[in-house]
Amino acid sequence: MVRALHHVSLLISDLERSQQFYQEILGLSLVERPKLQFDGLWFSLAPDGSQQLHLLLIPENMNQRDLPEHVGRDGHFALLVDNLPEYIERVERAGFAYTMSRSGRDAAFLRDPDGNGIELIAA
Repeated sequence: MVRALHHVSLLISDLERSQQFYQEILGLSLVERPKLQFDGLWFSLAPDGSQQLHLLLIPENMNQRDLPEHVGRDGHFALLVDNLPEYIERVERAGFAYTMSRSGRDAAFLRDPDGNGIELIAA
């Protein structure tokens, strides 16, 4: 029986750039990560730390692919947010493109600096 989502792992190409995006734009908190044979960043997605985002810096695994303009038609993870307009303002201020949900839901889709898809859904 699945009890909950524990973590999502994404590949990144630049630790500093990714840390800035996920901490300053999305407001996530860093958590301690185990010592591994590659660099990365772990972020909490829940107040109690029970759900996490793991960013993996493994350059040889980064693959080039054609990414659709609208993230909703690509692999992505979704974050439930309290104030969607505030997040959209942060994204715009930082110069990142986004598209609104095409289904009419109150949701925005964007990509992190490495092209990983993110959906922000209004709570």
